[in-house]
Amino acid sequence: MDSLSRAVGRLLKTVFAGILALRHPRPIHPHGVALVGRSRWIGPSGSGIRWIDEAPTEPQVVTARASRSLGVPAPLPDIVGLAIRFHTPDGFADLELASTGLAVPTRFALRVHGSPSRARFTTLLPYRGVHGNVLVGAVTISPGDLPIDPGELAVALRKTPWRLRLLVARPSGRWHPFAEVELWSEEEGGDSPIHFDAGRHMLPGATMPAWVWNAREPSYRLTRRHRSRRVDVHDAPRSTAPTLPR
Repeated sequence: MDSLSRAVGRLLKTVFAGILALRHPRPIHPHGVALVGRSRWIGPSGSGIRWIDEAPTEPQVVTARASRSLGVPAPLPDIVGLAIRFHTPDGFADLELASTGLAVPTRFALRVHGSPSRARFTTLLPYRGVHGNVLVGAVTISPGDLPIDPGELAVALRKTPWRLRLLVARPSGRWHPFAEVELWSEEEGGDSPIHFDAGRHMLPGATMPAWVWNAREPSYRLTRRHRSRRVDVHDAPRSTAPTLPR
């Protein structure tokens, strides 16, 4: 498995290098919209990952980015990306989701959609907790007709928040809800300067299986090197989270 995952990692790095020559600084998910919001836990899951199982007593601040992964022009369908950064007592925790199915095996396959509301999201690759590997997923609660174009999405989410339910499952098991997230766009709209990275900002209590790390890290490392060398304040450690709006 290690040799295969390393080979996949080298292949993905080569692919990303080619895309970076044409599309910088984001080789994938080039067009998106910045979102802010909050999360609240709704029940225990027994996932074996502390961040999921130990429900915070208060809502957590989140920052997020919804994006079109391939970057084809709207209104054409695209793979929908949703990256969420949770501001936890342990620091940043990044969750990177993409539109897939939820059943087996479609939870491991990317799917295009014409609306973020109709997409089903998973992490595609698993995390490892104390009880073994798990996937994290998300489904929309409301509204049901969000537009795929980032600019139109920003306008829509200034009027009505995007509510999602977060789920966790064993790779071939049933999904269990554990939290809800509410996201909205601030008045200025626009894209996010944040570069989310689930490998650097791990969910507290989780690790990545070695084969997942071997497959993803070379291309992520390459992308980091191609960014500006200045320190991004959004990626710098933060001791306190911003205040939730009332």
